[in-house]
Amino acid sequence: MTGTIASDTPNADRRTLLKMAGVGAAAFGAVSAAAAPVLAQATDDWDKTFAKSDAVDHQKVTFTNRYGVPLVGDLYQPADRPAAKLPAIAVAGPFGAVKEQAAGLYAQTMAERGFVTLAFDPSFVGESGGAVRDVASPDINTEDFMAAIDFLGLHDAVDQERIGIIGICGFGGMALNAVAADKRVKAVATTSMYDMSRVMAKGYYDAMTAEQRAAALEQMSRQRWSDVENGAPAMAGGLPDSLDGIDDPVIRMYYGYYKTDRGYHPRSVNSNGGWTVTNPLSFMNMPLLTYVDEIAPRPMLVIAGSEAHSRYFTEDAYAAAAEPKEMMIIEGADHVDLYDQVDIIPFDKLQSFFDQNLA
Repeated sequence: MTGTIASDTPNADRRTLLKMAGVGAAAFGAVSAAAAPVLAQATDDWDKTFAKSDAVDHQKVTFTNRYGVPLVGDLYQPADRPAAKLPAIAVAGPFGAVKEQAAGLYAQTMAERGFVTLAFDPSFVGESGGAVRDVASPDINTEDFMAAIDFLGLHDAVDQERIGIIGICGFGGMALNAVAADKRVKAVATTSMYDMSRVMAKGYYDAMTAEQRAAALEQMSRQRWSDVENGAPAMAGGLPDSLDGIDDPVIRMYYGYYKTDRGYHPRSVNSNGGWTVTNPLSFMNMPLLTYVDEIAPRPMLVIAGSEAHSRYFTEDAYAAAAEPKEMMIIEGADHVDLYDQVDIIPFDKLQSFFDQNLA
């Protein structure tokens, strides 16, 4: 069942939506010092936005990507697990979130269902390392997924021939890009997928004109000089601190997750100051989903809400991919519902998909 595409195209206070994705942010950024990295402490204190499950063992872990960036993750294992090696799933996203938010919820839930799972912070975000902060990269963040596969494949509890990936929101696009290249991954699923390179290069619904694209690149190019002169990157700013005077349904939707007790986390980019002004530069010339058809013959499952403003990313990725592939549209769900609404997220479907394809 596919339903109909939501018609509430964002238009009110579009600036804030663009800042969330990093598009055209140079016009709105104010110079601010980048936060120092907050690296993992030697503790497993529970600091998640979701309740801890007694059916799962949790452990803080570290590993390093191919560029030498130390990454921090939460490893979840079924508490009542067999001696035999288990299938595993790496989980990341949404774009601008941390592992204590949606990724951790997915990882813990899938561990309850029999998988070893790893939710991790990408480079330059959360507890993971990197000298600069609050920046993203289509290349390095794709590599982060591959580094998670390195870690899982060498873990004593994991069968390295039975590893999959779940990508949420912007890290759904990174996940598809990683799996297209990394042939160790046997299956991939995404929820509320964003193609971050497409939205940054073309705007929402591909509405950015050539003149607007050129102007955005001009602004960000010149911003680099200012950043060097100031010794710190200008920050684009994130979501507003209140919804007073804001009617845009997409901004209100994101606010309801990132800025409230439902999903706020002190290390989350989207819960706080947002990305750097120049963050979109590398995305705008590097389309992530160019080789999505090369995921085949490994299976792909893409999931989106019928009312999600982002639904078209999922539908277009599905159309471009080769078989075997499956698309699931959740009727009545918006983009953020699939972050944390456990009565809406199709965990039964995710379990059956990975049970079958990591067998």
